[in-house]
Amino acid sequence: MISLGTDLGMGQPMEHVLRQSLISLRLAERLGLDEATRGVVYYVSLLAWVGCHVDAYEQAKWFGDDLALKADARHVDMSRLSGKLAMFSRVGAGRGLLERARLGVQFVGDGLTPREAIENHWLATNELAAALGLDPEVRDGLYQTFERWDGKGVPAEASEDEILLAARIVNLADVVEVFHRAGGVDAAVAVARERSGTQFDPALVELFCADAAAVLDGIDSITAWPAVIGAEPALESVLSDEGLDAALEAIADFTDLKSPWTLGHSRGVADLAFPAAKLYGLSDDDAKLVRRAGLVHDLGRLGVSNAIWDKRGPLTATELERVRLHPYLTERMLASSEALAPLGAVSVQHHERLDGSGYPRGLSGDAITPAGRILAAADSYQAMTEPRPHRDARTADEAAAELRAGVRDALFDGDAVEAVLGAAGHPVKRRRGWPGGLTNRELEVLRLLVRGLSNKEIAERLVISRRTAGSHVEHIYSKIGVSNRAQASLFAIKHGLTIAD
Repeated sequence: MISLGTDLGMGQPMEHVLRQSLISLRLAERLGLDEATRGVVYYVSLLAWVGCHVDAYEQAKWFGDDLALKADARHVDMSRLSGKLAMFSRVGAGRGLLERARLGVQFVGDGLTPREAIENHWLATNELAAALGLDPEVRDGLYQTFERWDGKGVPAEASEDEILLAARIVNLADVVEVFHRAGGVDAAVAVARERSGTQFDPALVELFCADAAAVLDGIDSITAWPAVIGAEPALESVLSDEGLDAALEAIADFTDLKSPWTLGHSRGVADLAFPAAKLYGLSDDDAKLVRRAGLVHDLGRLGVSNAIWDKRGPLTATELERVRLHPYLTERMLASSEALAPLGAVSVQHHERLDGSGYPRGLSGDAITPAGRILAAADSYQAMTEPRPHRDARTADEAAAELRAGVRDALFDGDAVEAVLGAAGHPVKRRRGWPGGLTNRELEVLRLLVRGLSNKEIAERLVISRRTAGSHVEHIYSKIGVSNRAQASLFAIKHGLTIAD
């Protein structure tokens, strides 16, 4: 999952890192490395580039689209003047000529140096590796993934055999995967030979080129994750419940580093959603599911440029469409793991709205699950109380008022909102128990039913499917012990349910 987020953050298609890891493991196998060393190669490959989004704010400030910048970086050799000039030419991309000139002058004086940028990337990667409990050998390998055979890399300026073998393997595998995807085996071999002795270990290049067709065989068509596990089955381990929570918390914090405006957001949403789910009446297991979904709900933000997230003015229609993709990207990343797919099914709903105006799928009514309704309310409340580039943070009372206004406008579920506000410490409206054990939604259906509306008309009024409306009617009849509308009307009159409070 982390690797898929890394792909998006680097402007690469999802599973680039997994394909790179499979190439790395195939090279490790040809080198005859033992199981422990192959394990180091595996983890270094999966995590090598995860820190590349921590200064996305600065990248977007200087270069425009940070994702495009990082995607293009693999196509140039940054040790050469031509590579440095190519990167510098991107300063102020997308802006007017005068603005680009001004930024160019500022960048020379104030821009991050390559050493500073790589130090930032490694520090963040090391923090994540530590949080995940990875061995020192893995962390040492991660420290050296930006080194070069010729000693012109950073941050340690190590050269040749001073660079750990795992780092050398991953460095080569990363670049040849990109070139192979663009131009096939010949392109991968050509870039390996071109950078042999400069960026890459010459012996590794010869090993790769001698058997490149086999090393790269089927790399674009296989399902990468099972293939990676199949190549190194000893790495298939199961996290404990506590271990999973710790890993998801580390990932949440790491995701929020994408922008200075979202630091701590995911944990805030999760810590709000869990007690809210309990107040709403969800089971312990479902409440835990909502909390975990809150931790990872914004993973897809890594796939959208900081030039959009950190923009101080209104977004264009094109920019809005990119924003609307991020819950979908979260779902797709989590769907790659059978254990995490249920989190994705909840996470993808955090921007859906009851009236169908949300995204990414425009779900409405009962198509949004109770867990999704709680997460949507928790995310909105948490976001409103945090500053954003285009506005100041709202006070807690202002956020509560806006959330309740959203209930009146049929955007949010009223019970979910009251549960979230209760979890946030606001005085809330007491949730009333209805006769017969009816839920709030069933009461809404009953009031329309006794007025003579058909299932189709009820569905249209409540923005739900006709089948869902029919299911509600059946449940109502069963709960209150009646079999038709007339009997339901007598029940409603007897219990004073015909008029809304």
